[in-house]
Amino acid sequence: MTSCHFRQMRRVLFGSLLVLGIALGAASPAVAGSPTGRVAIAWHVTISPSWFDPSSAPPQITPFGMLYAIHDALVRPYPGHKMGPSLAESWQESPDGKTYEFKLRAGLTFHNGDPLTTEDVKFSFERYKGAGAKILQDAVDRIEIVDARVVRFHLKAPWPDFMTFYGTTATAAGLVVPKNYLTQVGEENFRKRPIGAGPYKFVGSKPGVEVELEAFPGYWRRVPNVKTIIMKSVPEATARAVMLKTGEADIAYVLDGPEAEDIQRDPRFKVVSSKHASIFWIEMTDQWDAKSPWHDKRLRQAVNHALDRKRINEAACLGFCPPAGVIVPRVMDFALQVEPPPYDPGKARKLLAEAGYPKGLDAGEFAAIPGFPTVADAVVNDLNAAGIRVRQRPMERAAFYAAWREKKLRGLFMTAVGNSGNAASRVEAFIQSKGAYAYGGYPDIDELFRRQASERDVARREALLHEIQKLTIEREMFAPVMDLRILIGIGPRIARHTITDVWMSPFASNEDIELKP
Repeated sequence: MTSCHFRQMRRVLFGSLLVLGIALGAASPAVAGSPTGRVAIAWHVTISPSWFDPSSAPPQITPFGMLYAIHDALVRPYPGHKMGPSLAESWQESPDGKTYEFKLRAGLTFHNGDPLTTEDVKFSFERYKGAGAKILQDAVDRIEIVDARVVRFHLKAPWPDFMTFYGTTATAAGLVVPKNYLTQVGEENFRKRPIGAGPYKFVGSKPGVEVELEAFPGYWRRVPNVKTIIMKSVPEATARAVMLKTGEADIAYVLDGPEAEDIQRDPRFKVVSSKHASIFWIEMTDQWDAKSPWHDKRLRQAVNHALDRKRINEAACLGFCPPAGVIVPRVMDFALQVEPPPYDPGKARKLLAEAGYPKGLDAGEFAAIPGFPTVADAVVNDLNAAGIRVRQRPMERAAFYAAWREKKLRGLFMTAVGNSGNAASRVEAFIQSKGAYAYGGYPDIDELFRRQASERDVARREALLHEIQKLTIEREMFAPVMDLRILIGIGPRIARHTITDVWMSPFASNEDIELKP
């Protein structure tokens, strides 16, 4: 392309809100003093070393609690910005929608002092193999390094969701790792001692116990307020609540309903509900197998009518989690706003009888995403009460994700996903037949997904995505449970927790956390 063409391209605004952010506030770091103090955060899962490396991130929000502490992306959500300029000070889309150009900030370095350049950007994208890798690799024709600060992504065809997949937590493809360091130490050693460009640098870890991070004063946005952050692995909900009460933890993620209710009674503590795009649903994996009972739509309907979503919300979420009717969270762009199926255990039993199971159905083991025991117990109880007999299968978080990715979870299981993005990113991963986590699909849904992917008219695109979601409901493909608003306990030492400051994230903006004097 000619330089004249790119001068014209630079006048094209990616979106008025984004450009307003570029112009008004994101170009220079906030003034801050030297970092001080220490904050301990109790996680609801065992922290996996794989979360130190963005290249293999699954379609889950949980790893981003670590990834956005250690690493940074060209663009990403942070306080005040739905998709703000981060390592890139600006970007623009070409008029034909086929080229995206990013300009890096001047003077960026990784934690080890190495300069961050467009070579690192290209390297990071090309080694990315996590959720969303295939759709990104299929869409991007080539990456052009213009110079040390300017990089262009050339798409094969216009794709309205390029920035959604590249610049939000829909994937981790936009996070940048140091090419030279990673090449020198190798993949395994990088995961043991990661180097990034985020607000906190890795100090050390005790596998399965905790990770220690230290403020990186050279972070472009601001000098972090807190010097040391300790991320603790605490899978037991009651243990997280106890740690908060005793002061061993300052922030406790994912409190279960009973523990959160107890903490609310103590005026020294706060319970904050997240605003991220997460949702629980039940997969019915064998519905495409004509020999399976789940091929019968009536059984899948029975599952949907067996769930008392309102009671599950009240017990596990203190009423903060709206019952769901579709697996796209209602806060996402292009989400279909629908009511959940009515709770009707009598109808569920009638449907079972009509399908040939008047005495109920033995549905085998039921795996539920770890970390949410009250939700899992309530769902299992509801299914059993309606005659869909299941036995809960305990699993570790990492094993659950691996089994899901490898399609080893069969029958019924419950999962939850909290990545941002929009309805298209959810359809891509879980609904269309080629999705990395999809157990099957339908040709008409695949065709609708293909059409919306190149549709640049917003209204027509929304209609296509709504049609896909309606078909999932009509065909009883899933049993949505509820939109998840995780409950987070805040201890008395925290002056500013920043939990709800980042768009569609349940995690704090680490560099903005403030301690009381």
